[in-house]
Amino acid sequence: MSDEPINTDTAATSAEPLPPPTAAELDELRAKAAKADEHWDRLLRQAAEFENYKKRAARDRQEDIRYANRGLLEKLIPVLDNFEMAMAATNNAQAGSADALKAGVNMIHGQFRSALLEAGLEELDATGKVFDPNWQEAVSHQESAEVPEGQVLLQLRRGYKLRDRLLRPATVIVAKKPATEPATT
Repeated sequence: MSDEPINTDTAATSAEPLPPPTAAELDELRAKAAKADEHWDRLLRQAAEFENYKKRAARDRQEDIRYANRGLLEKLIPVLDNFEMAMAATNNAQAGSADALKAGVNMIHGQFRSALLEAGLEELDATGKVFDPNWQEAVSHQESAEVPEGQVLLQLRRGYKLRDRLLRPATVIVAKKPATEPATT
């Protein structure tokens, strides 16, 4: 910063008063002011429309989440109806109708599996495969000479995934090498 004093005398004398605007300049200024007001109003309307859009999109998203399972439930309702009919049939069953009841329950099971598979559910069958902790949960190890170590010996419960996401891991027993007996001499 400079220590020199500012000469205010020259600044005051060099500023001459501006001449009054002409009628054409005033008209041009009024037109520009009207155009600016128009743009400002348009900006405010667009900002309000955008806020309304965000609120509507959030509301639609919440509704989509709330009713996301509608299609699946529509497919499962007939299965529920058939189970109820099968349960009613068991109450009125006669001695010879056990085979018919078994066939009906098998049909309902197939219908139920079909609805779930159509909705994107995939079964994870781990039997005879190498143990994978990403898709399977080992509950124990069991010695086996027939099955290689680290391979699934027995699947206790099926696993399921929805497309590529795991819903429930398969519960398995994994094979391990049999303990070698100590040599006796």
